[in-house]
Amino acid sequence: MASETIDATASGSWKLGDLTVNRLGFGAMRLTQIGKAFSADSPSSDRSRSIAVLRRAIDLGVNHIDTASFYFSPLRSANELINRALAPYPEDLVITTKVGPVRDASGAWRTPARPDELRGQVEENLRQLGRDHLDVVNLRVMGQDSVSEHFGALAELREAGLVRHLGVSGVTPEHLAEAQAIAPVVCVQNRYGIDAHSTDDDDLLRACGEMGVAFVPFFAIAGVGREQGASAGGDDELLAVARAHGATVAQVRLAWTLHQGPHVLAIPGTGDPDHLAANVAAGALRLSRDELAGLTRNR
Repeated sequence: MASETIDATASGSWKLGDLTVNRLGFGAMRLTQIGKAFSADSPSSDRSRSIAVLRRAIDLGVNHIDTASFYFSPLRSANELINRALAPYPEDLVITTKVGPVRDASGAWRTPARPDELRGQVEENLRQLGRDHLDVVNLRVMGQDSVSEHFGALAELREAGLVRHLGVSGVTPEHLAEAQAIAPVVCVQNRYGIDAHSTDDDDLLRACGEMGVAFVPFFAIAGVGREQGASAGGDDELLAVARAHGATVAQVRLAWTLHQGPHVLAIPGTGDPDHLAANVAAGALRLSRDELAGLTRNR
């Protein structure tokens, strides 16, 4: 499908609390490295190209960017690239960040942050982005049975004015209920895709819609490929739908995601300007009921 004149408004909009965003956004994870994200042996991205991609995203109507202070390579930080490319920020731009995971300077992961360490993570995001508050902060759950202490710590930062809205990531329905009992939740960010979802995932997606909470899948294109990305091809059903629309398989995957409900957002990431334009154009791709049924049935 042609992408030159299609911008993110074609995907429709949704509210994260009182902040309106176009449903087709941008994920910053792939800005810092070439190849598998967070791999010590993957080369760092080209700085000027990453900055150009971010500025092009804004030109294409993207007003929702997902990032985190732990998105970095030996030479690049996603937050600082965003700051360099986009500050002073457009008034309608919503930047969503995540806290919880911890990486040391070498890039190695350690145990998740303690509740008392979350303020430092929020302040580091503020410093890197050059902001006096964060629009949305997601608590990324890392195997915890309970989120009450961690989410409670973030709720205190919200009351202090450092954070405007809160969300959760990598959660179960029980986690979501626990968080909502502490403070309003505006979004749930979970792994979800055309070939990476279960009945439980579908139930959580629907429950979010009933509550007016945005559901924000990650790896919507990559699916089971996760950080390594999607495979170059696709199964017969995906390929047939893509051919029928003059689209790519990646665009069909994104369109399928957005068709799961008006509260479902997409945050595909890329460091390639051409892929960016194609991803944004997927927000205009309309799949028929039969196509959606066929794609879902054959998973």
